Amino acid sequence: MRFMMLMIPAGYASAAPGTMPDQAAVERMMKYNEALEKAGVLLALDGLHPPSMGARVSFRGGEPAVTDGPFSEAKEVVGGYWIIEVSSKEEAIEWAKRCPAGDGDVIEIRKIQEPSDFDFDVPGMR
Repeated sequence: MRFMMLMIPAGYASAAPGTMPDQAAVERMMKYNEALEKAGVLLALDGLHPPSMGARVSFRGGEPAVTDGPFSEAKEVVGGYWIIEVSSKEEAIEWAKRCPAGDGDVIEIRKIQEPSDFDFDVPGMR
């Protein structure tokens, strides 16, 4: 089973453009990422710049509307993610609990949809 672990850093919704984690935090996270890799469960990972550098495309009546960040209504935003392949949701939770997250940070765990999750054929789905 593949799971996405979404890092939701405390305060990241209002972070200024160009805000980056400090070197010590990056080093702690790299050790964690290496542990995921050595265990053979890591498929992908990336950090994301703050929403103040992003944009949202919303759809009303079938028409796209673009809003540049920051997003005033956002309380929690994704700051990065990992995609892991493990045998269960419980194993994904155990990996998330080992993350060197900061005070107030949250990791949301979501199972990635697989072809076997559907009761019909989904063409082109991995």
